[in-house]
Amino acid sequence: MKRITLFAGHYGSGKTNIAVNYAKFIKSKGFDVAIIDLDIVNPYFRTKDSEEELKKCGIEIISSEYANTNLDAPALPKEIYSAIADKSKKLVIDVGGDDRGAVALGRFAPDILEENDFEMLFVANFYRPLTRTAEDALGIMREIELAGHISFTGIVHNSNIGEETTISDVLKKEGELEKLKKISNLPVAMTTVAEDVYNSVENCEFFKLKLQEKYYRIEKE
Repeated sequence: MKRITLFAGHYGSGKTNIAVNYAKFIKSKGFDVAIIDLDIVNPYFRTKDSEEELKKCGIEIISSEYANTNLDAPALPKEIYSAIADKSKKLVIDVGGDDRGAVALGRFAPDILEENDFEMLFVANFYRPLTRTAEDALGIMREIELAGHISFTGIVHNSNIGEETTISDVLKKEGELEKLKKISNLPVAMTTVAEDVYNSVENCEFFKLKLQEKYYRIEKE
């Protein structure tokens, strides 16, 4: 387990749900952990949506003051710099969707690269319109790497079609996963599934996700 784990991917890939669940997983292992929200563009989900739950778990959350508002502002809290510098704490970083969101990562890339105790994981959902194939996913990968100035070190397979997802839906995309693994020359770090799918499979080796509620949508309604 690296000190810093970054999750990045295209919009709707599920990276934020994974980041939140992974931070809770690290905390369950007895580590001091913080989660950093680098999503500065108006997103589908924010780590801020799980703020209350994360705080109950003893996980620090660092996000822009504009999170869960209608404002898209490149304002990033200074606490991010101190969190990256504090090597006593594990960090989970939710990088913004695609290359535009990854621009914020570039500000912190030199410090992360210098420490060299990180993993940068690409979240692949082959059911999303712009990442249906391994080739499409690789294109998004390269755009994020160029914008964020950090190369990916692994892949997280998170193919799903929402609440109706079955284990068959996940397994159907293993061919594209293997292809992406080959053309990117990267290992698969984990395959993630929702709790109900996880519980439906005996001896499941997938990473179990508790799906995040969307605070902003509830408030808007």
